[in-house]
Amino acid sequence: MVQRPKLQFKSPAEFFANNKAIAGFDNPGKSLYTSIRELVENSLDASESIGKLPEVSVAIKEVDKANFRLVSGFDKVVRKHEEIYKYKTSNPVEEETYPAKNKEKDKKTLYYQLTVRDNGCGMPHEDIPNMFGRVLSGTKYCVRQNRGRFGLGAKMVLIWSKMSTSQPICILSSTGENEPVSKCVLDINIVQNVPNILVHEKLENQAAWRGSEITVLIEGSWTPYRSKVLAYMRQLAVITPYAEFTLSFDSACDEKKSFTVRYARRTDYMPPPPLEVKHHPSSINLIILKQLLEQVSNSTLVKALRTQFSSISSDLASKIISELGLDSHFQVSSLTKEHYLQLHSLFKEVKFPDPSPECLSPAGEYNLRLGVIKELKPDMVATSSEPADVVGGHPFIVEAAVSLGGRSVETGVNIYRFANRIPLLFEPGSDIIRVVALNQIKWNLYKINPNSDKVGVFVSLVSTKIPFKGTGKEYIGDDDGRIGSVVKRAIQQCCAQLRTKITRRLLTMEKQNRKTALSENIPPVSKALFSILNKITEVKEQALSATWCVSCSDEAKTRLAPSDLLKRVSREEITEKTLKRRLAEYVSKLEASDLLEGPQEEAQQERLKLYVAYFDLGREPMLEMQSDKFIFYAPKWLFS
Repeated sequence: MVQRPKLQFKSPAEFFANNKAIAGFDNPGKSLYTSIRELVENSLDASESIGKLPEVSVAIKEVDKANFRLVSGFDKVVRKHEEIYKYKTSNPVEEETYPAKNKEKDKKTLYYQLTVRDNGCGMPHEDIPNMFGRVLSGTKYCVRQNRGRFGLGAKMVLIWSKMSTSQPICILSSTGENEPVSKCVLDINIVQNVPNILVHEKLENQAAWRGSEITVLIEGSWTPYRSKVLAYMRQLAVITPYAEFTLSFDSACDEKKSFTVRYARRTDYMPPPPLEVKHHPSSINLIILKQLLEQVSNSTLVKALRTQFSSISSDLASKIISELGLDSHFQVSSLTKEHYLQLHSLFKEVKFPDPSPECLSPAGEYNLRLGVIKELKPDMVATSSEPADVVGGHPFIVEAAVSLGGRSVETGVNIYRFANRIPLLFEPGSDIIRVVALNQIKWNLYKINPNSDKVGVFVSLVSTKIPFKGTGKEYIGDDDGRIGSVVKRAIQQCCAQLRTKITRRLLTMEKQNRKTALSENIPPVSKALFSILNKITEVKEQALSATWCVSCSDEAKTRLAPSDLLKRVSREEITEKTLKRRLAEYVSKLEASDLLEGPQEEAQQERLKLYVAYFDLGREPMLEMQSDKFIFYAPKWLFS
């Protein structure tokens, strides 16, 4: 007889426990990383919601398997039937019969006590159990920019704790300096999706503290994901430079591996929080449409459209009703299934005004620039912020920064992606930001070599609905090409700014190189000039004392007489040393235009012609030396 399948039901908590990879809990290492991420982002939201500069500390304490046995009470178990055990000891990794392929993996998989503390708004005493112990309950189910994606947050951390260690979560929270501290220790009933409260009490707030502290013991793998955690904290410091983070790790195996890293606050400017807005008619489906209208079932349809949706004025609402063939007094309660279908189809065809971007809170160019400079210390950086755009009725804003050089930056194009001010570290391959940066930007046009330069590309996308792709929601898609075009434009704006800076720097370097080259030639030029002047002086003196000069005219003798310059040479007022000094002074005063472009008015100026002696220019072979001020003639035999 064929057994008929039995109809079963699962709670939301049970569903996510069985499909934990959807929320980023793929394996012990990824689960540890995601737990840190979820709790830290909740802390940031809590601080920003009350306009307080965030101070978030993350403490990770490693617990080896021996100590975990003490915590769990398994050390009290006494073996009575050895034949039922796979291995002879409670630490099978050290046994020869243990599979070699599992040894390294099990050595890396340990247990970790994770504590995250913040200075945020705190949680109301009565709400704490449901905020942690009931899946799909939260405060982020509205139309505005949110860091959360599923409304899971710390709930998945508790589920992972229950699955891996069966230890409860401990929450301390206070909503004000004069308010008591709420202490709640709880577990979760996964089948019923309800919290299992172990301790729920109020304590005296002796430290006048406001904020939350969450402690949980989970299974994890620190070594393979250490770099990911550090990269996440570093990138979080880039996109939120107004926050202060402290990350500490306490190793149970080797004290040398313990460390504490502090990411200092760089600015006191915090972006204004996003405002909650109404649904845009282009962004809803039939279910949301019906829910919103049923909330005002006693109203007329015209009024309901105007009050329940954004971008619909009274005039536009009347026209929409007219298109449906209904009058202005038609009641929402009279809507039929066909009316909902017609209204939803009409929403897809009507051209509505764009939704307001006030529901978004981008980091801002100022903060993005400060974050990049603080963490990477690049040689130069440029930022750009594009105007708000719309995809599917959801507004979005793209901000970008491109840096050159910097600390701990690899050669090539390094891409840093952010979605709603959250760093994205996994699944970068198909992300639209990476595709644009690597395939659509012609770096060489901006004097940037993507193969040899250290290029950092930072792109932050904020929206009421990030178009994530994949089950892990770790990369951004772009079905209609709108986001990609805006990302490309933002990166190009940054590159254009960098090109100007690079060109200016190259000109400065060329000027300096030319100055250096001129300075290097000062000694030989000074020596040659002084030698020429000495030679001319000797020739003139010999010419004046020669017998043929006796019969020369007075005009010829005057021209053969030494000039003031040559007299100064004879008196040693001008020496090779003085020439060298004056040339050095002249080179140091040269401007960029003199070095890079040369004389601009040479052809327009009448230059003075100088002769070293009275010679017949038509008969004597002459050597001509030109400058922008004069032409110097001398017989060639003079320099032979």
